[in-house]
Amino acid sequence: MAERDDLLASIAATTVDYREGDLPAPTPDHVGRWISQFDADLRLPMLREMDYVLQRTYFSKREIEKELADHARVIGDGGKDLDDNAAIAFWRGTEILNIQQRGRSQADINEIFEGALRERFGLRLADCQGGDRRFVYFDDILFSGDRVQNDLMAWLDNTAPNEGHVSIVLLISHCLGKWETERNLKEAIARSGKKITFDIQEQIVLENRKRYRNDADVLWPTELPDDDIVQEYAAAQRFPFEPRAPIPTPHTNIFSSEAGRQLLEREFLLAGLKIISFSRNPAQRVRPLGYGRYGLGFGSTLVTYRNCPNNAPLALWWGDPNAAPGHPFRRWYPLLPRRTYEQGVVAHDFDF
Repeated sequence: MAERDDLLASIAATTVDYREGDLPAPTPDHVGRWISQFDADLRLPMLREMDYVLQRTYFSKREIEKELADHARVIGDGGKDLDDNAAIAFWRGTEILNIQQRGRSQADINEIFEGALRERFGLRLADCQGGDRRFVYFDDILFSGDRVQNDLMAWLDNTAPNEGHVSIVLLISHCLGKWETERNLKEAIARSGKKITFDIQEQIVLENRKRYRNDADVLWPTELPDDDIVQEYAAAQRFPFEPRAPIPTPHTNIFSSEAGRQLLEREFLLAGLKIISFSRNPAQRVRPLGYGRYGLGFGSTLVTYRNCPNNAPLALWWGDPNAAPGHPFRRWYPLLPRRTYEQGVVAHDFDF
């Protein structure tokens, strides 16, 4: 019991600022209530693996503030380290875009970045006018890339100048989404007739392409559990399931071991299908390992202090203990409940 208690406390401490001010701070009891939904003999090994994973994939507000403060100084072609005068000139000639059509991640990151600019250089976002036809689009994580593409395509069609350069600055991107974003933005720019160029800058790039699935940094099962519901779900998909083959020296450090990784992959898959079964007709994008366009789901393990992405397994974020009595949301208790404004989106994806 001592190890269990330590793990519950550690997970609560790692996620202590999750949706701070919006939700009560996570407690060991909260984590314990979530893990109690899994088979008793699996709870301790699952807690061990979740504790390990979240220490590597949970991004607190302090961590994001540090990354953005560093970015205020290290910027430009090839991430040059600029002296203060050069950095001030750079940012005065750069416009920080605030064009996100859905969500608040960009607005929140822009606010944090303004704090870094003010502290280091005495600048506000209002001082960054884009006179050099240079623009920065901030966001935290690129998953599929749909949001970045939609935002920048709308900008291209409306307020973008005829010439300029956009730096898409992220904490993390995923290989497939980055590739699709680059391809689709190039096509959109060509259609617009504008002379806009862009680059994508990120601290970390995670592998999630099918071709390189053996090196995947996301949850990607090595096999389907011997379970009728799983087999039926996989058989109904447009494309056949393609398993990940374990490799002797995986490059990812997200998981403690192959065994620990496979435990999460299997149990989150089973729990996600259980959650999907609460709906008579779930939307196509609702998949057990997270919203996605194909397969078993995106499989992300990334979480920021702001929100848990719907690209993460349903078992992490789906459900609402405060839903009306009898509502299906009460049938699963989430470890990382998603922000309230998203709940309407979740509800529309399920036909209860």
